[in-house]
Amino acid sequence: MSDERPRRRTWRVLGITAGAVVVLLGVLALLVWNGVLWPNRLAADKYAVRGVDVSAYQGEIDWPVLAAQDLDFAFVKATEGSAHVDERFVASWEGARATDLLVGAYHFLSFESPGADQAAHMIDVVPAATGTLPPVVDVEYYGEFAAAPPTVDELRGILDPMLDGLEEHYGVPPIIYTTQQIRADYLGDDYDRYPLWIRSVAATPEVPRRDWEFWQYSDRDTLPGYAGEEEHIDMNVFDGTLEDLRALTQP
Repeated sequence: MSDERPRRRTWRVLGITAGAVVVLLGVLALLVWNGVLWPNRLAADKYAVRGVDVSAYQGEIDWPVLAAQDLDFAFVKATEGSAHVDERFVASWEGARATDLLVGAYHFLSFESPGADQAAHMIDVVPAATGTLPPVVDVEYYGEFAAAPPTVDELRGILDPMLDGLEEHYGVPPIIYTTQQIRADYLGDDYDRYPLWIRSVAATPEVPRRDWEFWQYSDRDTLPGYAGEEEHIDMNVFDGTLEDLRALTQP
């Protein structure tokens, strides 16, 4: 009997401690999910030039309000594949360009239509305007291709004509937005002449700093100025000065 009481006390203390740890982890997970805590913010804070990327999911945007949140640039979704146009593109493009932000448009690459057709589609929708940022080609897995991705030759057979068509029309090399995995598996060093926008929201990019220009470090931030079905907004930094960023714009 004399040994049971200390043993019960020990188990009680361990149970309380384990419960407290579970609660703490739950609170931390909730804070991360809501964007209150984000692992990359401290690393991203050392970059002075910041921006957002938006689509129809952010809904109607009050651009003067959003632009006032210590932002320097914004990328707006324009097109997808060879036919889809983001329903908020025109309003967001015009609204963003009415502010002091440097503005660019992005296209979501489809693995199901020719790259030349997708380039022509983006060219039909996005004006070539002096002082705007280069067009962006968003290369990432989607839908069934997450489980059955294209081969290297298949992806490059779509991407290369897209990049060529955009560069010929807009007069600047397009920006490639992608994940670290896709860059490693499909692009490597062969596409280094194109500015790289790397998505890495859980940790700092493993790609060396000299190899990327833009870094999307968060997809869980919230800012005043929009009221869409998506409460969060993507945050990005540019590795350079504001003058360096302006040097990338269309002539």
